[in-house]
Amino acid sequence: MLLILTRRELLTNLMTFRFVVAMVVTLLLVVANTVVLIADYERRLTSYNTAVKQHHARLSEASTYSELQNETVVDRSPNPLSIFNAGLDRRLGNSIDVSHILVPTRWDTQSHSADNPFLNLFSSVDLIMIFQVILSLLALLFAHDAIASEREAGTLRLTMTNPVSRPIILLAKYISAMACLILPVIMSLLFVLILFFVSGSIVLRGDDWLRISGILLTSIIYLSAFYLIGLLISTITRRTATALMLSMVIWSTVVLIYPSLSVFAVNRLWQTPSQLDAAYGEIEQIWEAFERERINFLKNDSIEGEDPNFNVKTPGSGSILDWINSNPTTLQYSKPAFRNMSGVEPDSEPLIPYVKTYYQFSEPQRIRAAERTWLVRQKALDQVHVRKADVAKILMRFSPAAMYDLATEVWAGTDFHSIENFITTVQQYRQTIIDYFYDKGAFSSRQWFASDKGEVDWSDLPRFSYHRTDITTSVQHASGDIACLLFINVVLFMTTFLIFVRQEV
Repeated sequence: MLLILTRRELLTNLMTFRFVVAMVVTLLLVVANTVVLIADYERRLTSYNTAVKQHHARLSEASTYSELQNETVVDRSPNPLSIFNAGLDRRLGNSIDVSHILVPTRWDTQSHSADNPFLNLFSSVDLIMIFQVILSLLALLFAHDAIASEREAGTLRLTMTNPVSRPIILLAKYISAMACLILPVIMSLLFVLILFFVSGSIVLRGDDWLRISGILLTSIIYLSAFYLIGLLISTITRRTATALMLSMVIWSTVVLIYPSLSVFAVNRLWQTPSQLDAAYGEIEQIWEAFERERINFLKNDSIEGEDPNFNVKTPGSGSILDWINSNPTTLQYSKPAFRNMSGVEPDSEPLIPYVKTYYQFSEPQRIRAAERTWLVRQKALDQVHVRKADVAKILMRFSPAAMYDLATEVWAGTDFHSIENFITTVQQYRQTIIDYFYDKGAFSSRQWFASDKGEVDWSDLPRFSYHRTDITTSVQHASGDIACLLFINVVLFMTTFLIFVRQEV
């Protein structure tokens, strides 16, 4: 009996105008938007490749160790799966400076080039947003009259005269409707993959196929939740018009209004400027302490009356307080310009050993001050920005649409954890560069500040390498939202079942 009812419901849904609209609208939106998103990805990929070449060329031109901190920039390639869910891939910068005097954070990233505002107007709508908005609406349109229309027409009473149980009726309607909703999703993804292949610029790795499968699975669970919401409304109400009206109210609230309202409320209510001011003051104290140690070292030096540069153009002459940006809300730094001294005057040659000793003392102290600064800075920024984002996410998770967006962000590798993984890799690379300096004795060498006795050979310089978060980690991060969506599905189906079996037809 289940098979017969499912076949009947499936044929009925396939012959409806709303199914044709669902197929045509979904395919048109997905295909058209994919073309725009691929063009945007190719533009970002070209910008990335250009930036890598420029940064590599600048690095190869550096002739002293101190110039390395001004020329070392690492880049993050655009994520091809950002076409599905852009997440933070385009919002945060994709290049970052690596310096021994600054521990980088996610707020220190920069963009390769200026974005095209007209292209961004269209590329800001990713494929998941189309599924999130359009397909959830279609799911409610498929479900709002599933029970109410048959109750109004009297066909439900006629069906109940046959030896068929009410759970079978609900299950048949659910299976047939979900088959009609899944078909546009699968067809859309097939067209997307075909466009990927035709473009030639997007190459999917082995785990990318697993991520796309995860996005498909999450999309099905998401659509199921909205269909069950509509089915519950259709079961409770007696009239189709009432069910449609309630469905539209719930859809607009859950999908459009509530997620945006949650973010707006958190931004307005979460005001913590005092924490940033306190952190800025602590950072200033750290660098003032470094400056005092540096000045004391110069005072105790055997040469009396020399300036911080020993009358030789070398880095380290400016006050460390000039490095700190005066804006306490960002806690950014402006690094001093380390200039290469191509030659040393003969009368300054006796001062070179003192210069070496000075940098042998100052640069390790500078590194330690930078690391203490990072601890303060990271804690303050996490308290102000990360906790605010976490609170907003918690509030947003009362909406299935928000949970769906967050879960697919993880599958696409454009979520917060993936960006954090890039920053962690950059921090590790910075430590590798510092270890390289120590192994080479760079701080105490003449080549730290001068190239007149030979330029630095960069052939053994460690290269930066970054790989996106592995699929296992993504599964762990996405499992919470997926489990919540599954739980919502179970609760909705059981609630609909309990109400339906107790109703008089």
